[in-house]
Amino acid sequence: MARPRIVIVGAGFAGFHAARSLSRSSRGHADITLINPADYLLYVPLLPEVMAGLLEPRRIAVSLAATLRHVRQVPGMVTTVDLANRRLAYTGPEGARNALDYDRLLLTPGSVNRLLPIPGVGMYAHGLRGMAEAMFLRDHITLQVELAAQATDPEERRARCTFVVVGAGYTGTEVAAHGQLFTDALARSLPRLRERPRWLLLDTAERVLPELDPRLSRTAARVLARRGVDVRTRTSVRQAEAEGVQLTDDSYVPTRSLIWCVGVRPDPLVDGLGLPAVDGRLIVDEYLAVPGHPEVFSCGDAAAVPDLTRPGRHTPMTAQHAVRQGRVAAHNIAASCGVGTRKPYRHHDLGFLVDLGGWDAAANPFGVPLSGLPAMAVTRGYHLLSLPGNRARVAADWLLDAILPTPSVRLGLVPPQTAELDMACEPVPDPGRHAAQPSPQIPAGFIPAHDDRHPPRLS
Repeated sequence: MARPRIVIVGAGFAGFHAARSLSRSSRGHADITLINPADYLLYVPLLPEVMAGLLEPRRIAVSLAATLRHVRQVPGMVTTVDLANRRLAYTGPEGARNALDYDRLLLTPGSVNRLLPIPGVGMYAHGLRGMAEAMFLRDHITLQVELAAQATDPEERRARCTFVVVGAGYTGTEVAAHGQLFTDALARSLPRLRERPRWLLLDTAERVLPELDPRLSRTAARVLARRGVDVRTRTSVRQAEAEGVQLTDDSYVPTRSLIWCVGVRPDPLVDGLGLPAVDGRLIVDEYLAVPGHPEVFSCGDAAAVPDLTRPGRHTPMTAQHAVRQGRVAAHNIAASCGVGTRKPYRHHDLGFLVDLGGWDAAANPFGVPLSGLPAMAVTRGYHLLSLPGNRARVAADWLLDAILPTPSVRLGLVPPQTAELDMACEPVPDPGRHAAQPSPQIPAGFIPAHDDRHPPRLS
């Protein structure tokens, strides 16, 4: 009997853990192929630490070849899926077009930046979804502080020392918290700079981390206030320009740095499948199978997975759900091939954690609220356990950061265009066809970048 051909699209948390589980359980009795543009799993929750220079980029890039030894890795980007003929087409890294046949297909393409049609944002803002963006932001922030030290015009110096973060969810809060520490350290190394770097954190919600326990929100707000971060709730960007941003409270903030941490949307691949979707996420059943196509499975950010712990709702787009869904998808794919019996996806949250840099963090393992050093110990311990590789190197970087200053050098390896936001926008709902409409604003409740409203969950 021929070995079943299993193709996995995407090597994010869901795809990676599905591939690893399948490779371990199949023991060579299945042909498993993983298609992904990069040859690594990006541990997204630690991107703010790469941006702030606390971790070297390769520390959070886990090699697929080293961790998935019995999985065939194909570099490329899937463009179309022919469900009727069980074939998909993809484009390789050098532009060549190829095709693959499958018996079972797991779609885990993940998500991309969500960009609202706010004038100037697509041109002047930078996101934090990938390695290139984190490396670019580190260089950009360093450059702005260095140029501020050389500026003779007080207004220019103040603008270059001002950094605006949009989105006070998980990502934005961590970026502002780490960023303030990073730029303060840079300023101390530049005696000519007499302007303290200033960070603004904006959100249309009433508090930072609006979807978390209010106790975690208060802890984060207290840490940000102590560091001097200007948190502005119920406020967003009305228009972005090269030398500043106009805010919805009618104020104007001169700046050269706009960091977009507002939201993500499912990968556009889902739109081209011609299958039922909700909010851009592919509809699946509790077994992670696509209705009407028992050979196709999907999970992670691209799938609307029923939340059996909250009937009538879907699981949020978080790393921890993606990890567990990937493992369940692997189990159910094996069951569809005659090995074992399928099981539904069910997972209860056991806590959240947010790394605020320095010795500060906020966490509530098993509902117990923690802050300061205990929360930091839980947070970093959890990240080390969750990393599929490079744990010793990450721990070593953290230890060195605790006793040595962070190097403040610009490598210049990432050109600005590599870190630009995706120009594809999503329409803002129109509350009334004939009503006078203000400039587009960021709706509260958007799901932020890399699980922004939904930080890492303990399990």
